[in-house]
Amino acid sequence: MSAGSPWQLSGFGDEIDPDPAVQAAVLRALGAGFIEVRSAWGVNVIDLSSHQLGELGRVLSERGMAVSAIASPVGKVDVALPVEHEVDRLRRAIVAAHSLGARYIRIFSFYNAQGFRDEVLVRMRALTTLAEREHVVLLHENEKEIYGDVPERIVDILESVGSDHLRAAWDNANFVQVGVRPFTDAYALLRPWLEYLQVKDAVAATGEVVAAGEGDGELVETLTALRDDGYTGFASLEPHLTVTNALGGFSGPAAFGVAARAFAALTDRLGIGIA
Repeated sequence: MSAGSPWQLSGFGDEIDPDPAVQAAVLRALGAGFIEVRSAWGVNVIDLSSHQLGELGRVLSERGMAVSAIASPVGKVDVALPVEHEVDRLRRAIVAAHSLGARYIRIFSFYNAQGFRDEVLVRMRALTTLAEREHVVLLHENEKEIYGDVPERIVDILESVGSDHLRAAWDNANFVQVGVRPFTDAYALLRPWLEYLQVKDAVAATGEVVAAGEGDGELVETLTALRDDGYTGFASLEPHLTVTNALGGFSGPAAFGVAARAFAALTDRLGIGIA
């Protein structure tokens, strides 16, 4: 039996197809009522015009889809860029969030940042200050090769900034790809901030991304602990089963369905309700 309220299923729509109508149709068919927006019509979410945002909102609303998060690229840049560079990009992400009715915005903690802790914290505090003012919540994703790619540095960021408007998005596969055992090494450290689950897995020996439960990401242990802790947030499918690059990944409808069914098999086995 599920230990709490059902988790809310979402997914990165642009891993299915560039057309948001197709994205929504596939997600709906897989049982998801939410979509995570990274791009639409081949345009990154922070570059969508006001007209495009309005059209995207209409397309999703007509298909009964709500937006779980804005999957922005904010912070996925060199730490040497000026602070205002990413603050400006976050402003655009916030416009998208407000337009699409999303509370969460995914962000990162900068490339080439090892040894530049102070510079990272200045930027993360500036981004969080803007989020506080605009009533959105930033989700720091543990992307490989950024400052916050291992548990100890993620905790450092979250503790140092110290705001309810900066929380953690958890990605098992990304941890595997930097040599971290997700549940064993990271769960207890990060659980106080863990507010959003991104679903994918990876093989430790090669870094290859695979469907949930088929790699070394300790998905069973992680999902079991979240169930027992009473987690009730989003589980967002981000399969990366066909193409993976620095800006994201692609799966296509068929591979996305494989990923969704693999995750459903795990949640069914563990008695986790999915809505």
